[in-house]
Amino acid sequence: MHRVEQIMGLPVSLRIEGSGSGGEAAGAADRVFAWLREVDARFSPFLPDSEVSRLDRGEAADDELSPELVEVLDLCERYRVESGGAFQVRLPGRGLDPCAMVKGWAVQRGAELLRASGVMTFCLNAGGDVVVAGRPWRIGIRHPERADRVCAVVEVADGAVATSGRYERGDHILDGRTGLAATGLLSLTVTAPTLTEADAVATAGFAMGAEGVEWAAGRAGCEVFAVDAGRGVRRSEDFPLTL
Repeated sequence: MHRVEQIMGLPVSLRIEGSGSGGEAAGAADRVFAWLREVDARFSPFLPDSEVSRLDRGEAADDELSPELVEVLDLCERYRVESGGAFQVRLPGRGLDPCAMVKGWAVQRGAELLRASGVMTFCLNAGGDVVVAGRPWRIGIRHPERADRVCAVVEVADGAVATSGRYERGDHILDGRTGLAATGLLSLTVTAPTLTEADAVATAGFAMGAEGVEWAAGRAGCEVFAVDAGRGVRRSEDFPLTL
């Protein structure tokens, strides 16, 4: 089965293979999309009644936060420290915005819901950030300057692929150390065991600029493919490139 819904401001697609009856697959898909809609309602900084917005306005004490938000904020702090401050969800003059962490974390939770429902072969894709399981899947990496082309194809059997770049929303990723737009790279793709890590490492590495390629490649379980501002390609030795 294949389903696509618009959630969190982007298309989320789910493909399920070989999981028994259609009804079982549909039920699992329902649970995943319901979870992602719940995440959007609770974590969006753009919704005034979300938990994140209420925390940012000082309307929720730390001991009143949901375990899920505590987990996300802890992850944000971990990557802030490990990136030397480049990954930052509390920039001066801006409200709390954990979106850079929430998407990968939420979609990875969705993948875990699928497995708990007995679905073992699937591809869950949220705006180009992908978690797959059950068989080798080929995933295209969009060309950073040509929307109609891919610049590489990877093959992943059980794991995740995430790309951070400037092509969809311009210079929207900021270097938390300076508060300025990160412009040292055109795109940075990371493969990792989970989408939580792949997405966070791709965002943090992109925010760090050219130095972020080596930083991301040095993390256990992560492989990278980057296009720098001079249009040069850099990738780690074991990046699962097929094309």
